[in-house]
Amino acid sequence: MKRLGIAFSGGANPAEIVDCVKLAETLGYESAWVAEGHGGDQFAVLSACAAQTSKILLGTSITSVFVRTVPTIAMAAATVDAISGGRFILGIGSSHKVQVEPDHGVPYGKPLSRVRESVAVIRALLRDGRVSYAGETVRIEGFDLWFTPLRAAIPIYLSAVFSKMTTLCGEIADGIILTRSTIATAAQVRERLAEGAKRAGRDPSAIVVTSLLPTAWSRGNRQAAERAVSDALIDATSVAGTPEQCHERIEAYRRSGVDLPILSPFARGPGAKARFEAVIKTCAPSARPG
Repeated sequence: MKRLGIAFSGGANPAEIVDCVKLAETLGYESAWVAEGHGGDQFAVLSACAAQTSKILLGTSITSVFVRTVPTIAMAAATVDAISGGRFILGIGSSHKVQVEPDHGVPYGKPLSRVRESVAVIRALLRDGRVSYAGETVRIEGFDLWFTPLRAAIPIYLSAVFSKMTTLCGEIADGIILTRSTIATAAQVRERLAEGAKRAGRDPSAIVVTSLLPTAWSRGNRQAAERAVSDALIDATSVAGTPEQCHERIEAYRRSGVDLPILSPFARGPGAKARFEAVIKTCAPSARPG
């Protein structure tokens, strides 16, 4: 069955997200991803999902390296990985200044260094159980994990928008998380990943390319969207339209070089769960029309 993910960025409440992830698992989705923001604690939600599923992979999309300490991220990742039986993927990134500083009151700076150093500390802590680190943006005198992680190495995907972060991903990450990609994006991204991989002596083909794709079933959000953006922008960066059109669009992203398309419906209010369920059912790998 072809690879497909589903992402949640609020709207549905935590219990509703769990129900949706259970549904996605039954319909053949490879992975489910929960954002960090205003929709509940992502690691808590994913732990609940882990306890009620058995196969679907579970990831963060994304965890900001600025709003949690690095040992806290490592502990949370190890916790969900243990509860899920080794099904967790840590998606992390720098987020952006306009969200980090006003929302969390945390200074934002040197995002490339912060991401690089955070990944190094997380991997060391999971592998060794203890870490001391003196970097440019991360300084830890000594931190011990008081338990042994299920896996000494958890897949780490980096969120990247600009070229420097994409190149860094090629150097250090297991995968990349893109947002609002066009059909042309993957080829460009793979060039940057190859540059970074070459620097580190890595195989760029081993880096998983994923993309969060805004999704609207039967153009349900079309009228509202058109008030803010053009048809061309919606069609260029989203999965929108009839069920047939949505499946065709997902296939186009796969052909363009996206290994794992991740559907990312936007839904708020009392009907959010139903809208997520509609997308999950309609776009499921097993539900392709014809």
